[in-house]
Amino acid sequence: MSRDNRPGVLFDLDGTMTDPFEGITRSIQYALEKLGRIAPATDDLRWCIGPPLVDAFKFLLETEEETAPAQAILFYRERYTTVGKFENRVIDGIPQTLEAFADTGYRLIVATSKPRSYTLDILDHFDLARHFDAVHGSELDGRNSDKADLIRHIILQEAVEPGTATMIGDRLHDIVGANANKVASIGVLWGYGDRAELEEADADRIAERPQDLPAHVESMKAAVAG
Repeated sequence: MSRDNRPGVLFDLDGTMTDPFEGITRSIQYALEKLGRIAPATDDLRWCIGPPLVDAFKFLLETEEETAPAQAILFYRERYTTVGKFENRVIDGIPQTLEAFADTGYRLIVATSKPRSYTLDILDHFDLARHFDAVHGSELDGRNSDKADLIRHIILQEAVEPGTATMIGDRLHDIVGANANKVASIGVLWGYGDRAELEEADADRIAERPQDLPAHVESMKAAVAG
């Protein structure tokens, strides 16, 4: 099999391609209530979209030990796997942007901290899977939920060249993970991280609209080549 030398463009999912607010926040509330806790309002859980779920539950449960967050994740999945993953919507402009990448000579790869099995269901449900050459996410046991670990895994599994790759995401975790692997990054402003968060994490570019992404990737490619 010949090596695929096309530059890799890695896309985060939550907040970057889809808006999962309702499904994630309601499933977190469900998990906390099953544990006998008073759940915050959904708007107070916006920050939970992006970081690994175990970190969110450690904060919400005010603990650093593993047992209670692990149980919370099991309760979360009771609701999320049946209802929550489809309480979601594709962000305006994303399908057209992915179409625009189709003939530009890039290899598109999903890179999300969400479990891969859920990610595949969501991509299929919203007819996004056909745009991607590969889909990578975390495992249900928590492996690769950290974005740096996930990107490192993708580089090895997909033989991606870090120096020509780009990570696109809406939270600092996407940018920090890219930087840890010497991958260029584009922070997006339509998700759950703001400009200050993305700039502080040292994003190489900031995109204000999905349709701006191909031009950003092309200009970064030209800068590397130059």
